[in-house]
Amino acid sequence: MIGELAALGAALSWTASALLYRKALQQTTPVAANILRLSCTSAVLVLFLVSIGKLQALTSLPTSILVLAGVSGVVGLGLGDTLYMVSLKQIGVARAVPLSCTYPLFNLVWTVSLLGTPITLSVVLATIIIVLGIWLVTYEEQAGEAGIRRSVLVRGIAAALATAVLWSVSITMMNVAVLEASDLDHALVINTVRSSVVAVFLLALSPLLDRKREFLKARLRTVAVLVAGGIVALGLGWFLLAYSFVVTVESRAVPISSTTPLFSTLVGLVFLHEKVNWKNALGSVVIVLGIILVFAFR
Repeated sequence: MIGELAALGAALSWTASALLYRKALQQTTPVAANILRLSCTSAVLVLFLVSIGKLQALTSLPTSILVLAGVSGVVGLGLGDTLYMVSLKQIGVARAVPLSCTYPLFNLVWTVSLLGTPITLSVVLATIIIVLGIWLVTYEEQAGEAGIRRSVLVRGIAAALATAVLWSVSITMMNVAVLEASDLDHALVINTVRSSVVAVFLLALSPLLDRKREFLKARLRTVAVLVAGGIVALGLGWFLLAYSFVVTVESRAVPISSTTPLFSTLVGLVFLHEKVNWKNALGSVVIVLGIILVFAFR
């Protein structure tokens, strides 16, 4: 039960960070935003480890695990998150979020084919139900369908689907890495290594990825919003997901962690006074049913 609750906490953390990212992307580009977010957040996480005296936990982990955590970060946080921000800008939240959040389906493929994790029928059905619910929750009737050029629409959809695949690969790698973590300290270290490696990777490639040096021109307020979102998503959200992998199996944690759009819709309804149609309401019910299915048939 603790593992499932940790995965749910990750979903809530990503909901809060998504609102912050959405605001920051109005002032900068997706690549610049990701460079700033990862660089500043990684520095905060490293300082936090040092301040609480947990940095020594790094030396007790095998080099192969640290490498795997770093590669997971490059794939998921570097490539995946950048494409996610691109899709948000090109096709909007209503399309980008449900497409990107199909990653649990890809995780099922990886866990069965690569890790040999047993997948029960109830978990498969729950994953399908949750993904269907996510699509319904984020569905939005768009009056001006022709307002998006076909080329932009295709690029945005492709970016969102590529995000889902990259996230699923990254999560599977992270799951393998945390199998060596026996406690919270090691899960925290793995999460910090994961974000720090990709931060260095993006900074090193910034002359190619961000030729106009947009990340150096960002306003202080934009940087603060990105750092806040990064701490919530990478510091808290990914740590909770990593810990959920320690105490439960990936096939249970991943579907629950993918419920972020449900909470985003609720936050929009309560705090932003957004209108919710019948498909959104039905999607909320469907997602709750999927979560119950994961909890009930352990």
